[in-house]
Amino acid sequence: MRWPDWLQRLVTAAEQIGVGELSARAVTEGVRGRESAVLLLFGEAEAGKPDVLLIERAHTLRSHAGQPAFPGGGVEPGDGGPVAAALREAAEETGLDPSGVDVLAVLPKLWLPPSSHLVTPVLAWWRAPTPVYAADPGEVASVHRVRLDDLVDPDNRLVVRHPSGYAGPAFAVNGLVVWGFTAGILSAVLDAAGMSRPWDRSRVEPVPQDTRTAAMSEAAPQAHDRGAPRS
Repeated sequence: MRWPDWLQRLVTAAEQIGVGELSARAVTEGVRGRESAVLLLFGEAEAGKPDVLLIERAHTLRSHAGQPAFPGGGVEPGDGGPVAAALREAAEETGLDPSGVDVLAVLPKLWLPPSSHLVTPVLAWWRAPTPVYAADPGEVASVHRVRLDDLVDPDNRLVVRHPSGYAGPAFAVNGLVVWGFTAGILSAVLDAAGMSRPWDRSRVEPVPQDTRTAAMSEAAPQAHDRGAPRS
């Protein structure tokens, strides 16, 4: 199957993007931490209308409650690596069928020092989409297919500032404010693919009160309860 042109641009960008464009936290020799993975799953709910799969974390969780995120979690011994872990976690969280997902690129591993996680973002094409929902209500409040057109709409872009001093890109879409780790990766990949549009970087707002965390830094958002990087 021939990929859509927009997807080819994303894949090319992912293959060329450097750690410094994704995060200031490169994984250096000797760094140890919990191996984790997140799934950047792109598809088309409607022909010619690309989107990305995001979850909203359950509002009852002890930390990072209500934060939008990529599906993902810790790499388990039976996974064999981050790709399988990302697919397994996505299936557990959203009910998607991994057989309809084609993995296209693996982005550089990122180090999140406060939680000691080594996070591998996995970029994939949703070749055969299946219905998705909050398959694990204890972890996931809602599941969203967010259009890339909405992500790059200048009216939906802003900078959020956390009381800790963190400031970074964010997206106000689908009734959610996507920020932190998730927004940083989306922003970097869309920029590298030449898909972003000019937006007002002077629009600065506080992180939504109900998604704040106790400890936050620009390059190292926290991990979620089971070991997956969130926010």
